[in-house]
Amino acid sequence: MPSPRRPGRAFPRGTVTLTAAFSSAIAVLMAGCTSAASGTGSPPSPQAPVATQAPASRLDWHPCTIGGAGLQCATLAVPLDYRHPSGRKITLALSMAPATAPADQRQGDLLVNPGGPGGSGRLLAAEAAYGLDHSVASEYNIIGFDPRGVGASVPALSCDPSFFAGVRPDYIPASQAAERVLITRAKAYAAGCERRFGWLLPFMTTQDSARDMDSIRAALGQQKISYLGYSYGTYLGQVYATMFGNRVRRMVLDSTVDPRGAWYADNISQDYAFEGRIQAFFAWVAAHAGFYRLGATRAQVQQAWYRARAQLAAHPIPGPSGPTIGPDEFDDTMLQGGYDNSYWPGLAAALAAYLHTGAVGPMMNEYRALGRQNENEFAVYNAVECSDVNWPRNWAKWNADTRRVYRTAPFEAWDNAWFNAACAFWPVHGPARSLAIKGAGLPPILMTQGSLDAATPYQGAQAAHKLLPSARMVVVEGGGNHGQSLSAPANLCVNNYVNAYLATGAVPHGAGLVNATCRALPDPSPTP
Repeated sequence: MPSPRRPGRAFPRGTVTLTAAFSSAIAVLMAGCTSAASGTGSPPSPQAPVATQAPASRLDWHPCTIGGAGLQCATLAVPLDYRHPSGRKITLALSMAPATAPADQRQGDLLVNPGGPGGSGRLLAAEAAYGLDHSVASEYNIIGFDPRGVGASVPALSCDPSFFAGVRPDYIPASQAAERVLITRAKAYAAGCERRFGWLLPFMTTQDSARDMDSIRAALGQQKISYLGYSYGTYLGQVYATMFGNRVRRMVLDSTVDPRGAWYADNISQDYAFEGRIQAFFAWVAAHAGFYRLGATRAQVQQAWYRARAQLAAHPIPGPSGPTIGPDEFDDTMLQGGYDNSYWPGLAAALAAYLHTGAVGPMMNEYRALGRQNENEFAVYNAVECSDVNWPRNWAKWNADTRRVYRTAPFEAWDNAWFNAACAFWPVHGPARSLAIKGAGLPPILMTQGSLDAATPYQGAQAAHKLLPSARMVVVEGGGNHGQSLSAPANLCVNNYVNAYLATGAVPHGAGLVNATCRALPDPSPTP
């Protein structure tokens, strides 16, 4: 599953997210107002893009505050179905960190997307403005947006608001009866989506979001736009470039989705990659055995981890007024360490406190910060991925594939299967094949990628690279974090490539599929 790049979650279950440290560092941006930069049916064929129709008016920007950041906000009505542009409309919520450079030095608009599918993108405008060099950020109107169905966009998709309430059935089924309970949950969730939003589901594909991006471009009054996308946002970028290549000015793809595996195969690839990252976490905890006292070897730490999981299955941690932590909530929380190693000290400390003294406060804090699920994001994640391409409809295949993966990569195998299981019963049948990505004729594209990324594995990113002949990739050797640019702590080597590219269009000139390399930042030090 790709995941959004957002505080508290870095995605499988889709695709991932900005660290909390980075988000909290966002300065309040200049909020001075600027002018604009400026019925149901079957979805259109994936290989026959539908042109967008320019909105009749420009965007009406007004000051707003999102996540503590001062921004400009606006809304844009777009067609539900682009084959009928005068028909039913839905609304996108937009944000802008406005350019501050003199008018003759500005470079237009930079759209940003954090991933998901389902991640809210409005705060990313502020995060990107903060993370880029000021001289570069000042030259762009940086535009964030909540894609259709997400967050502040209208409608916001929700299929079962209580789906994550209370202790859920264990992701790892102990029997056929337990598996049937989980299958029933997946079927019920898909049915709830159809019952509540059946009119919207056929129009929740990545291609629909790409058309929305082009509507935003038109509303901004731009002939071409620049784009920065993370995780699933890189797939959205690839689809936009395939459908609207002549409207791409510059494009940065950070932690790139393999478009060939969308989406069933990509999720299985994630399972193996996340096993590598959790094992790296166990090894790191073992290297600090004197600090955490969870074992001096990776195997000993792994045993401690599974012991905690078993205890939570038998005796979930009750929350004072809501959240409860059982094995699924534990998994969802610990999973975030696979996205970003800056979470390792807090996760290890919570695990140690729980096992050594029975203290539940640190674990509850980590769950609230990192592991708590957002049902709107989950609903959109399913709506997009289940409709982009048809998934296997025979549960026996899911069962066989998951059990095969579980034998060698148990950490995420069943978790990921159940996170996506509604796609086996989804009311919308996607096409047999996902959109063929075509990169011929595009301007230079910059890709950044960690060689040990779990959510978007390196081999898949290189497959995407081959489909984008104008792209140049900066590989972070030994980098396992999901999202390599503009993060905290900053990898200045990566950021320098991104800043230079957005400033001048310059890309590295190395040959082959690895055009430049950067060193990964060192693993964090243990903290209480």
